[in-house]
Amino acid sequence: MDIDLPDVVAGVKAAFERYEKALLSNDVAVLNELFRNDTRTLRYGIAENLYGHQAISGFRAARSPVGLNRRLVQTVITSYGRDSAVASTLFYRDTMPGRVGRQMQTWIRFPEGWRIVAAHVSVIDDKT
Repeated sequence: MDIDLPDVVAGVKAAFERYEKALLSNDVAVLNELFRNDTRTLRYGIAENLYGHQAISGFRAARSPVGLNRRLVQTVITSYGRDSAVASTLFYRDTMPGRVGRQMQTWIRFPEGWRIVAAHVSVIDDKT
């Protein structure tokens, strides 16, 4: 299996950056598009466990757009073959002093493009 093919990593990076831009601007339509529309798609959030695209899109629709700005550090994108990748990053928000967020997303390439099939977001004390 080929790992970190440059063109694949570049494609996932572009999708990841599109996701980040949509997250910060609360572009719910793009966020919903980037999560695979499937009952098996899941997102474990800071305070919620969401199973299926409908639950994820419902969460996005109800979420407040206030305080979404964040700074990413140590973002790592690793591709496995031509159609799967994992994007991992740490994030900091001014609204979370002394805390660091962690985000992991599993991306799969489908005919319609790269889509998130699983995501995990958590926050811990920042030990740095």
